[in-house]
Amino acid sequence: MPTPSCPAGKPGPAGAVLDIADDVVMIDESFTDDPYPTYALLRARRPVTKVRMGMSPPVWLVTGYEDVRAGLADSRLAKDATKLARILRRAAGLPEDAEEFDMGLDHHMLHSDGAEHTRLRKLVSKAFTGRAAALLRPRIEALAVELADAMAARLAAGERSVDLIEDYAFPLPTTVICEILGVPDDRRAEFGGWSRTMLSTAPPHEQLAAREAMGEYLDRLVARKVAHPGADILSEILAPDENADRLTHAEATAMASLLLVAGHETTVNLIGSGALALLRDPEQLGRLRANPELLPGAVEEFLRLESPVNTATMRFTDEEVTIGGTTIPAGEIVLLAIGSANRDPGRFERPDELDIERSTRGSIAFGHGVHYCLGAALGRIEGEVAFRVLLDRFPRLTLAVEPGELRWHNSILLRGLVALPVTTDG
Repeated sequence: MPTPSCPAGKPGPAGAVLDIADDVVMIDESFTDDPYPTYALLRARRPVTKVRMGMSPPVWLVTGYEDVRAGLADSRLAKDATKLARILRRAAGLPEDAEEFDMGLDHHMLHSDGAEHTRLRKLVSKAFTGRAAALLRPRIEALAVELADAMAARLAAGERSVDLIEDYAFPLPTTVICEILGVPDDRRAEFGGWSRTMLSTAPPHEQLAAREAMGEYLDRLVARKVAHPGADILSEILAPDENADRLTHAEATAMASLLLVAGHETTVNLIGSGALALLRDPEQLGRLRANPELLPGAVEEFLRLESPVNTATMRFTDEEVTIGGTTIPAGEIVLLAIGSANRDPGRFERPDELDIERSTRGSIAFGHGVHYCLGAALGRIEGEVAFRVLLDRFPRLTLAVEPGELRWHNSILLRGLVALPVTTDG
């Protein structure tokens, strides 16, 4: 571990205060409300360091752009679910069969390596091409208009505000992913609750209960789709490929879980965080309204400024690895901080400012390497449609609360608002 270059408790950029003299940097829950001062301090003083949040075991956190980008494509930072479970149990002092770290739903392409990852991604990617995503645009547009009209009607009827997360950002991508995977209307709200719990820092027993509930439902859903295929993407994914290879039942259940969770959580965060960034910057908002052709680039900037995936999903060192001059032993958990990398001043000028016309070339909001987000094309279309409809339908949208009253989900993995109350000024 390198010797810290500043004394314990010394304020860093933007006023961050951390005790970085210890081998393990303690991060409290205030981190989730605004992680960027902490990231700035760590990039400057301890770009690769062990951190601990709450009662969780310590993990290695990588914060600099070049190191994070390289780490995303480094095969020595492995993702195999079985090995990861073993490391997590050992770190927590638990026996190998501890239920708190059941990894059943994690045996999918995002937690696999090498030939297994290639096989699983091939079986799924056939349903998530850019062309397939483009075909969904009319349905996404219709949903966005329907939701925006409902919010406008409530405000016109005298309601003081609406919640842009609950009433727009959440139901839009949730409905889309549930429709294309064939999940019935009456179960969609449950999926949102389950996924939020699974991705939060909730107690292990709560996470386990959410995983079990989602797993049980998806197990039955997969069985139904195998027996009675429909005109949906899940049925397509379950079908054998040209070589007669197909997902096993367990693989299909895990893959359905990944697609449902990843298919809406990140887009919810993109829409909410992007809307907040615009509402806090009237000059940029006015520029976008006057130049709607800038919207695709603006979506990329929203993704960079408030990366929906704050840290990439867990990796572990399959062998001793040196990152940024720091040697990490084999068998250690590593988190790659995408949210920090996308605000690294060594890569982006004025990284903490919203600039809808900046070049976001090099942004790693959707990852990098073999695990690059399979749903990137769909997420971009959903974001572009969501903002275009929002700007057209609400020419005078404003925040209904002070920015300091807003709260962010207590998750080190995802970066997203709990609620975003908005109103119109006439």
